[in-house]
Amino acid sequence: MPAEILIGIDLGTTVLKAGAIDRRTGRVLAVAAQRLPVRAEADGTREQQFPDLDRAFDTVLARVRRQLGKNWARVAGIGLASQGGSFAICNRQSGVALTPMRLWSDQRPGRLVRQVAALRPVSYWQELQLNTGPGWGLARMLWLREQNPRLFAAENIYVGAGEYAIFKLTGQWRQDAGNAIQIGCYRVPQRALDAEPLSLVGVPLSFVAPLREGFLTLSADAVKRWRLPTGIPVAGPYFDHEAGYLSAVGVSNRPLQCSLGTAWVGNFSLAANEQVKTSNQLVVPAPHNDGWLVVQPLLTGNTTWDWALETFIGGRHSAALRQAAKLFEKQLLPPPGMVALPWMHLMNPLKRDAIGAGGFFGGGVTACREDFVRAVALGMTCEMARVFQLVRDQRKADSVVLGGGASKGTVFRSYLAALFAPLPVLVLQEEDMAGLRGCLHAFSPHAAAGRARRVTVPASAEKIHDGFAVYCELFERVLGREGIAPLDF
Repeated sequence: MPAEILIGIDLGTTVLKAGAIDRRTGRVLAVAAQRLPVRAEADGTREQQFPDLDRAFDTVLARVRRQLGKNWARVAGIGLASQGGSFAICNRQSGVALTPMRLWSDQRPGRLVRQVAALRPVSYWQELQLNTGPGWGLARMLWLREQNPRLFAAENIYVGAGEYAIFKLTGQWRQDAGNAIQIGCYRVPQRALDAEPLSLVGVPLSFVAPLREGFLTLSADAVKRWRLPTGIPVAGPYFDHEAGYLSAVGVSNRPLQCSLGTAWVGNFSLAANEQVKTSNQLVVPAPHNDGWLVVQPLLTGNTTWDWALETFIGGRHSAALRQAAKLFEKQLLPPPGMVALPWMHLMNPLKRDAIGAGGFFGGGVTACREDFVRAVALGMTCEMARVFQLVRDQRKADSVVLGGGASKGTVFRSYLAALFAPLPVLVLQEEDMAGLRGCLHAFSPHAAAGRARRVTVPASAEKIHDGFAVYCELFERVLGREGIAPLDF
């Protein structure tokens, strides 16, 4: 008898993926992906057009349908994971977009964040969402109002990519807690939306989507558009890092799940009575128990890595990756004492209104282009180890599980295996499918679970730790407490 099939959809920042999973065995039956064009400008613009998103949905689902053939009729559930923090305004009834989709990385509303933060003392924001400042969504609403105040009408709704996608699937608006925190309207201790922060910027709670609760059902329009059976339950939207973590809990009991994507993010769980303190975190209800999931972004990621490849190697991205792999085979580490500060999205500590605090230290007259590439890779992994050192030392996790595009790189695996020892570092065998699998957890934890293998600690581990010591000392000298502080329990 044909397998009962689950469809996972992962709407990332630059790629939309869909896959079909055998509910019983967890085997991947079909998978498809489509790049999402992003308009990036020097003023901080990062946006996508909704027609591109719609075409990508149709394309990936059509490809999965063709791969499944007649088994498309066996689809029994759909899960959705999505990037958080994106923002747009749509018509509430039709779903028609009235603005482009601005991504989480769009910096244009950033100048208004301090204005919003000043409306309440730091203690207010700490009590609201265990953070030292407001969600950027409040500043984004002010910025959108500057552009076109008429958008803020009762017939419209403020949404992100996840809300838009769930509406396409079900005809209903829903959001996850992670997205609500990034908007700034989620009170973490009570695990509920809160109208008061929105009132500070003159927006009613009804202008955002309600939180997800249980399953929704595929709409008649979606059934017709994608030729799916009627009555299919839909789970989500899940914050992409929430879905990634749900895939990792099938690998170990308490993982530190590290997503090495456009931005690097570490996710781990705490018991209901535990707390964590840091200046830049999202704390949401754990999706698999009654505790908390801590989502800790880093100010580094594949944007930094892509810049290094383009600047110091050049050529096509795929060719640059192959050349980088060869130079690491030749020599794993930069010269002793040479490190990079991979903070491309951090405000410049020397010029407060400028974005970019990246740099290099320890380069000598014998340093070559290849050494700068090695220094960037080392700096990126050192920053992850610096932020999560207490997770390792206090055994808040029993493993490190790597996923995302950069986890394919042997150098990143080796560096992290050395820096997080004695915790075992595991890499997902399907590096790009954690979100796609994890959003199916409500249907089948087995189908959601990733498959992983352990990374060997390299023989050069001691030298990697020497580089980490230099990085941490440089961090303190340059930024002190201005950057992301390490986690504090």
